[in-house]
Amino acid sequence: MVAVVLAGCSMGPNPAVKTPPVDQLPVLSTLPDPFIMQNGSHVKTVSDWQRRRDELKILFAYYEYGHMPPAPGNVTAKIQSEKVSESGAIQRHVILTMGPQESIAVNVGIVIPPGTGPFPVIIRNDYGIFRIPQELLQRGYMLVDYNRHDFDPDKDGVAGPAQSAYPDYDWATLAVWAWGGMRVIDYLTTLDYVDKDKLIFTGHSRGGKAALLAGAMDERIALTVPNGSGCGGAGCFRLQGQTCETLEKITDPKRFGYWFVPRFREFADRENLLPFDQHLLRALVAPRGLLSTDSVDDLWANPYGTQQSYLAAQPVFEWLGVPENQGIWFRRGPHDQNEEDWQALVDFADMLFFGKAPQQERRFDQLAFEPDQSLVQNPFKKPSARGKK
Repeated sequence: MVAVVLAGCSMGPNPAVKTPPVDQLPVLSTLPDPFIMQNGSHVKTVSDWQRRRDELKILFAYYEYGHMPPAPGNVTAKIQSEKVSESGAIQRHVILTMGPQESIAVNVGIVIPPGTGPFPVIIRNDYGIFRIPQELLQRGYMLVDYNRHDFDPDKDGVAGPAQSAYPDYDWATLAVWAWGGMRVIDYLTTLDYVDKDKLIFTGHSRGGKAALLAGAMDERIALTVPNGSGCGGAGCFRLQGQTCETLEKITDPKRFGYWFVPRFREFADRENLLPFDQHLLRALVAPRGLLSTDSVDDLWANPYGTQQSYLAAQPVFEWLGVPENQGIWFRRGPHDQNEEDWQALVDFADMLFFGKAPQQERRFDQLAFEPDQSLVQNPFKKPSARGKK
């Protein structure tokens, strides 16, 4: 089956999308069907799916993450330092400025492999720069990480530079970090040694949550890799494993409620009122690449729920003709983005971009937990392939 390519979606006002108060939302005891529009109609064509995607973006922005401002259009780079290794790799520290009165400045670390490119790029949102293992240069990937704290310092009650620059937007911290990554991409796409069709966006834990949000919202990202992202990331709210973080726990005002818009807290212990679940955020990435990487031992990050959201999003990838473009990978060990995770990321990217078999004979469809039977039986009625156009 030929993969379907989707164009960009407008995020302007859409009065057809209803965002009632939380108490007025219907109870959905099962995972929301990705192919059922808010008005009850069924997706039948790619055009329908575009409208469904727009609808979901509006719902996620209103109820969970907040609304992001548009691209500022004035991202400017200034090289702070540069050095060349014995292998010929270039390490460059860049500061990007942007926004009203260029009031936002972010530190970006760039490591360019030897050669002329264009290179596929791994972008990581982090709390520092030059933190991606440089061994990945040997696989031919350019490495870019940015300090997300330069956009928002990850503190409750503090408006960071990005929120201060755009006070009319209700975006919370995760949305700020994701938006920041999009601005780094604005810069990268101006460089002739960057392969603009092979951009990978990743992050760990809270950075994994931001990475999945960025991948859902920015179609320039060819592969999204949330690592250990759990609650508010790739993990399912309605289907939870043992001792995992829940919506109630993560939105506790004493913890990380500021990562989300305040109304998201209203769903605490009432997840069945959510008009979505995180499988629909995964579905927004389709037909582009998506790989979630997790540890089966990292129970707080809900690896069981991540598996279930993977299964529930897979019908969308299948309908769009790219079942292999979504993957899941588990390991043993602590809450971290370690060497095994990085190798899995590059193996999946090599397979997606270049058709190469994974170096370690990894499988990216292997389940680690007993699947929810409702997902095995696939309750979602996929549209007929004949009606895609």
